[in-house]
Amino acid sequence: MQLEVLRQYSPRPVRWDRIPARRFGDAALPQIAVVTPSFNQAGFLRETLASVLGQDYPRLLYAVQDGGSTDGSVAELERCRARLAWLQSARDTGQADAIRKGFAAIVDRIGSADLMAWLNSDDVYAPGALRRVGDFFAAHPEIDVVYGHRIIIDELGAEIGRWILPPHEPAALTWVDYVPQETLFWRKRAWDRAGGIDPSFQFALDWDLLARFTATGARVVRLPWFTACFRVHATQKTSQQIHSTGAEEMARVRARFHGEIGAANWQTIQAWAARERRRGAVTARLLDWGIRV
Repeated sequence: MQLEVLRQYSPRPVRWDRIPARRFGDAALPQIAVVTPSFNQAGFLRETLASVLGQDYPRLLYAVQDGGSTDGSVAELERCRARLAWLQSARDTGQADAIRKGFAAIVDRIGSADLMAWLNSDDVYAPGALRRVGDFFAAHPEIDVVYGHRIIIDELGAEIGRWILPPHEPAALTWVDYVPQETLFWRKRAWDRAGGIDPSFQFALDWDLLARFTATGARVVRLPWFTACFRVHATQKTSQQIHSTGAEEMARVRARFHGEIGAANWQTIQAWAARERRRGAVTARLLDWGIRV
């Protein structure tokens, strides 16, 4: 296991965490509003939809905002229309715009303590993930934001790696971001205080949102469970933009905390990255011994 590395071993069947026993009755659980931004990923979309709708979470609002796909995605979405709280296929200005539109369509149906998340149209939730997250938030009303460990899958859905995250460190987040976006859930009150997603971001929109959660006093916790899978494939944005748009946007996020970032800060960034990788390696070793921290 190594943070940053996306292909760590040969493909194997995904090994899920055990689905936990239910702690709370349905009425005590928060609502969870999930948005999937979609554009021309019909090959992965069915698995993504099934991973959300198959959760059997009793208080789910699921919206899909498609950007006008032409590859068969819309037909796939129409199969699920009756189970969706919102479905629209229309041109947008990018992923951030699609997420904003999806939430705008359903956010007035949830309360300030209810939960929000987005799941990209090539990623999938782990079985029982929403129940585990809902139970945690029901037991911890003081917590605003959570994220968990990541399973990495390939084009065919086989496991090829894992990111095991160390316990949350607010100072590290100002320099480096290893938080797996697909595992991120937050209360609506945190979203409202932070002002939602900045539509000027197309790559580091999740890190920027986390930065503003932190700046507005949100309480953030890393959960010691694998709650979702990140899919690696040739056409994904992460692979295509990390050295161009990604680099520029990551510098913008760091500047929120530290001002203009220059060459002199590179060693600091590298030191924080190495520190988090070491902490992740220790957390992974403990997990191998059956200890979740």
